[in-house]
Amino acid sequence: MAFTDGDLGLWYQGAKDAAIEAGKVVRRWSGRFSVKEKGKFDLVTEADVETQKVLQEFLFARFPKHLFLGEEGGMEEKAPAPGSPPTWIVDPIDGTSNYAHDFPFFCTSIGLMADGELIVGAIYDPTRDELFHAAKGKGAWINGKRIHTSAAAGPEQSLITTGFPYNLQGKEELLGWWEHWSWRAQALRRTGSTALNLAYVAAGRCDAFYALEGHAWDVAGGVVIVREAGGKVTKVAGGDYDPFTPNILATNGKTHAEFARQFAAGPKGKP
Repeated sequence: MAFTDGDLGLWYQGAKDAAIEAGKVVRRWSGRFSVKEKGKFDLVTEADVETQKVLQEFLFARFPKHLFLGEEGGMEEKAPAPGSPPTWIVDPIDGTSNYAHDFPFFCTSIGLMADGELIVGAIYDPTRDELFHAAKGKGAWINGKRIHTSAAAGPEQSLITTGFPYNLQGKEELLGWWEHWSWRAQALRRTGSTALNLAYVAAGRCDAFYALEGHAWDVAGGVVIVREAGGKVTKVAGGDYDPFTPNILATNGKTHAEFARQFAAGPKGKP
């Protein structure tokens, strides 16, 4: 569906408001939830489920004709059909394992897709009261302050973040890439929250993020924020990015070609 700048403004404000509401739920549940395993090492808490419920109700109250895709049930994880209404893509708590262990690196991530394009993003970190937000053509912001990606010129100047799936069995290539970048980057981190990693690339706190596996709800908000902050997002070896495919490379833009080149060549050990 076609949309106006007025529509975009309303959706943008809705995303920001929804993210703050979600943060209230996450804080309220802190320390008093039970934890279950969805799969091996893959945790879900009552807070995840309740936060998604609040988000869905909040967004439908404002935008009753929109669609909703969340991590904790609902629509099938696939790209909306052409001509579909705008679709909210939500991770109620990105970094659930961190949240469950009271490790303060988790957030709520909200993205909006319209006409096949991600156009709005909001990521809220309740532990630091930081709201990262962006809309197409509006720039990227944190709590109302403009943000930009870093000035790092190459991997050797870069703090890189990455994400692994919960179960690494049969996915040892990921460890090969960990070794590769351990030798070639200034620093390398595995933090447990894709959405915050992307927000930190946008804010210049780190310089690149990559993942070879993931879900649309992990990245939908962050992709918009990185792009509006001056960064670049593609598949790891280059090529147009699709949030419904598993791999992603997000950088400050300046380093992107070199990161993509090395990913295309394959992981190497010690130089």
